[in-house]
This record gives sequence, structure tokens and C-alpha cells, in this order.
Amino acid sequence: MPTVYETLRADIVAAMKARDSAAALALRTMDAAIQRAAMDQNKPVDDTLTLTAVRKAVKNLSDARTEFEKGGRADLVAANTAEIKLLEKYLPAGLEAARLEVLIAEVIAAAAATSKKDMGKVIGALKQRPEAGLIDFALASKLIQARLP
Repeated sequence: MPTVYETLRADIVAAMKARDSAAALALRTMDAAIQRAAMDQNKPVDDTLTLTAVRKAVKNLSDARTEFEKGGRADLVAANTAEIKLLEKYLPAGLEAARLEVLIAEVIAAAAATSKKDMGKVIGALKQRPEAGLIDFALASKLIQARLP
């Protein structure tokens, strides 16, 4: 079974053969970001590094899309939405909200968290869980804040 990075590289070739310049550009940019992350961290390219880079790119694109919406730039919003959709296919499906809430409740109880001051402990404990790769930490942070007084 090919790695996420190998799949991305194969999709670059397919996009170039199909003359889909928008997809090819987005995928090549993602490939460059992955390579740069590998060089910066002095690590080989693996699934963890690839998924981290893709998540970061999707988050940056989402933030930019929000700003474009505020500025009334529908053309850039559409381009960002298409690029986000293209990159999200490389990310594993996240935990559903119900499972995430149960997980957060378990971690809060295990960490004996009683106030928002304990959020760091709870987030740290969540990152140690085996499901950490599937967790949307922005959503988790909101759920934790709602549970802690």
C-alpha cells in the first residue's frame, strides 16, 4: 500500500498528464512544503510528517479563505475552497464529534482538570492518546473550554 506521500506524488503526475494546472500547482506546492518540513526537521519524509504538513496547509488555506470572505473576494474564496477539498483527501477521516466528546471527558477525569487553567494538561494528555492523529485540536479546544468552568 503506498504511503500518503507516494499517493500525492502520483497525483501530481496524473494532474500534469491531465493538464489540470490548478491541481498540479496545488499539489506541487504541497510537495515543496513537505520537502521543506523534512529538511527543516532533518527527518525522512513519512506519513506523520506528510499529514502534519497537509493539516498545516489546510488550516492556513482555511484562515485565508475567511479573510477573503471578509474582503468580498469570491474568486479567491472559490480557489481556496477547491484547494482545501483537493488536499483534504490526503487526510484521514477525523474522529466523529460524539467520540471526541467521550475522549475529552475521559482525559479531563484522568487529568483531574477542574478549571480552564488545566487546559494545557488536558491538551497534552490528548496528544499522548493513540487517536491523536485523528483529533481536530481546534474543535477539541472549544469542547474542553465548554466543559471546564
